[in-house]
Amino acid sequence: MKNINYIIGDRMRALANVLWHFPFFGFLSAFLSFLIGTILTITVVAAPIGIGLIQYSKFLLLPFSYEMIKKSDTDLEQNTIWKTYGTILKIIYVPFIGLPLFILTCLQIIALVITILGIPVAIVVAKSLPTLLQPVDKICVPRLVATALAQHKADKQINKYLKQDVK
Repeated sequence: MKNINYIIGDRMRALANVLWHFPFFGFLSAFLSFLIGTILTITVVAAPIGIGLIQYSKFLLLPFSYEMIKKSDTDLEQNTIWKTYGTILKIIYVPFIGLPLFILTCLQIIALVITILGIPVAIVVAKSLPTLLQPVDKICVPRLVATALAQHKADKQINKYLKQDVK
């Protein structure tokens, strides 16, 4: 029974990804995010932001199959200088690029909700709004990986509380 639910879930996600691209032009959102990310990465100065937006464009290609997570939620090593520089860029990014992208995406979400058929797509795009506000330190991972990482994080929290109860 579990395999049947998994297969149906994958087929529904595939159908939702197709609906995202063709009636709702999701590929245009992915392309624009990739273009902005590439331009920012080429400038080198804004590379952490650009890399985050490129990861976001990957998410927008298959929003029902991928999720955006914080890189810090993984065990990937990060250069301390790069992290510090990224933090500084986060502060500069929000008013100049983050808010305009955020507003455009909110308008896109409203348009999707109005169509009724686009409500599932609007929900997924709404979940990705934090990435638009802070793309630094974000990566795109398959949905199952994000679920496993969330479970791992929850297990750590449980162990932390269990150790407190023992004391």
